[in-house]
Amino acid sequence: MTDDTNARIDALVKDNAVLLFMKGTPLFPQCGFSSRAVAILNHLDVPFESVDVLQDQGIRQGIKAYSDWPTIPQLYVKGEFVGGSDIMMEMYESGELAELVQDVKTA
Repeated sequence: MTDDTNARIDALVKDNAVLLFMKGTPLFPQCGFSSRAVAILNHLDVPFESVDVLQDQGIRQGIKAYSDWPTIPQLYVKGEFVGGSDIMMEMYESGELAELVQDVKTA
Protein backbone atom coordinates (compact mmCIF):
# COMPACT_ATOMS: atom_id res chain seq x y z
CA MET A 1 0.00 0.00 0.00
CA THR A 2 1.34 3.42 -0.86
CA ASP A 3 1.80 6.09 1.77
CA ASP A 4 -0.69 8.23 -0.17
CA THR A 5 -3.40 5.55 -0.02
CA ASN A 6 -2.73 4.96 3.67
CA ALA A 7 -2.98 8.71 4.35
CA ARG A 8 -6.27 8.92 2.42
CA ILE A 9 -7.75 6.01 4.38
CA ASP A 10 -6.48 7.44 7.67
CA ALA A 11 -8.06 10.83 6.92
CA LEU A 12 -11.39 9.22 5.99
CA VAL A 13 -11.43 7.15 9.19
CA LYS A 14 -10.55 10.12 11.40
CA ASP A 15 -12.87 12.62 9.68
CA ASN A 16 -16.07 10.53 9.93
CA ALA A 17 -17.68 9.45 13.20
CA VAL A 18 -19.16 6.34 11.55
CA LEU A 19 -17.59 5.10 8.33
CA LEU A 20 -18.35 1.97 6.34
CA PHE A 21 -15.98 0.72 3.68
CA MET A 22 -18.26 -1.36 1.47
CA LYS A 23 -18.86 -2.77 -1.98
CA GLY A 24 -21.34 -0.47 -3.68
CA THR A 25 -23.31 2.32 -2.05
CA PRO A 26 -25.86 2.35 0.78
CA LEU A 27 -28.64 2.66 -1.81
CA PHE A 28 -27.17 -0.02 -4.08
CA PRO A 29 -24.93 -2.46 -2.18
CA GLN A 30 -22.97 -4.81 -4.45
CA CYS A 31 -22.72 -7.76 -2.05
CA GLY A 32 -24.84 -9.38 0.62
CA PHE A 33 -22.42 -8.60 3.42
CA SER A 34 -22.34 -4.89 2.54
CA SER A 35 -26.13 -4.93 2.26
CA ARG A 36 -26.43 -6.44 5.74
CA ALA A 37 -24.00 -3.89 7.20
CA VAL A 38 -26.03 -1.01 5.72
CA ALA A 39 -29.27 -2.55 7.01
CA ILE A 40 -27.85 -2.78 10.54
CA LEU A 41 -26.69 0.85 10.55
CA ASN A 42 -30.00 2.02 9.07
CA HIS A 43 -31.93 0.05 11.69
CA LEU A 44 -29.89 1.74 14.43
CA ASP A 45 -30.78 5.06 12.76
CA VAL A 46 -27.17 6.19 12.90
CA PRO A 47 -25.80 8.63 10.31
CA PHE A 48 -22.80 7.20 8.50
CA GLU A 49 -20.53 7.85 5.56
CA SER A 50 -19.53 5.13 3.15
CA VAL A 51 -16.67 4.46 0.77
CA ASP A 52 -17.32 2.27 -2.28
CA VAL A 53 -14.16 0.17 -2.56
CA LEU A 54 -15.19 -0.98 -6.04
CA GLN A 55 -14.56 2.56 -7.31
CA ASP A 56 -10.94 2.70 -6.10
CA GLN A 57 -8.61 -0.29 -6.36
CA GLY A 58 -6.03 1.40 -4.12
CA ILE A 59 -8.56 1.84 -1.32
CA ARG A 60 -9.92 -1.68 -1.89
CA GLN A 61 -6.52 -3.24 -1.26
CA GLY A 62 -5.26 -0.57 1.11
CA ILE A 63 -8.10 -0.86 3.62
CA LYS A 64 -7.29 -4.54 4.14
CA ALA A 65 -3.70 -3.65 5.04
CA TYR A 66 -4.81 -0.63 7.10
CA SER A 67 -7.05 -2.70 9.36
CA ASP A 68 -5.19 -6.02 9.00
CA TRP A 69 -8.62 -7.44 8.16
CA PRO A 70 -9.08 -9.41 4.92
CA THR A 71 -12.70 -8.73 4.04
CA ILE A 72 -15.09 -5.94 3.07
CA PRO A 73 -17.26 -4.41 4.53
CA GLN A 74 -15.35 -2.78 7.36
CA LEU A 75 -16.93 -0.53 9.96
CA TYR A 76 -15.10 2.24 11.80
CA VAL A 77 -16.66 4.16 14.70
CA LYS A 78 -14.90 7.21 16.12
CA GLY A 79 -11.65 6.26 14.40
CA GLU A 80 -11.63 2.69 15.71
CA PHE A 81 -11.98 -0.44 13.60
CA VAL A 82 -15.08 -2.35 14.72
CA GLY A 83 -15.18 -5.27 12.30
CA GLY A 84 -16.94 -6.74 9.34
CA SER A 85 -20.48 -7.87 8.68
CA ASP A 86 -20.49 -10.89 11.03
CA ILE A 87 -19.02 -8.93 13.93
CA MET A 88 -21.49 -6.10 13.29
CA MET A 89 -24.35 -8.60 13.40
CA GLU A 90 -23.14 -10.13 16.68
CA MET A 91 -22.67 -6.68 18.24
CA TYR A 92 -26.07 -5.55 16.95
CA GLU A 93 -27.82 -8.59 18.44
CA SER A 94 -26.08 -8.12 21.82
CA GLY A 95 -26.86 -4.40 21.91
CA GLU A 96 -23.15 -3.55 21.96
CA LEU A 97 -23.23 -1.79 18.58
CA ALA A 98 -26.15 0.43 19.64
CA GLU A 99 -24.14 1.48 22.70
CA LEU A 100 -21.07 2.17 20.58
CA VAL A 101 -22.91 4.53 18.23
CA GLN A 102 -25.24 6.06 20.83
CA ASP A 103 -23.33 9.30 21.26
CA VAL A 104 -22.89 9.62 17.49
CA LYS A 105 -26.67 9.66 17.03
CA THR A 106 -27.15 12.45 19.54
CA ALA A 107 -24.16 14.58 18.45
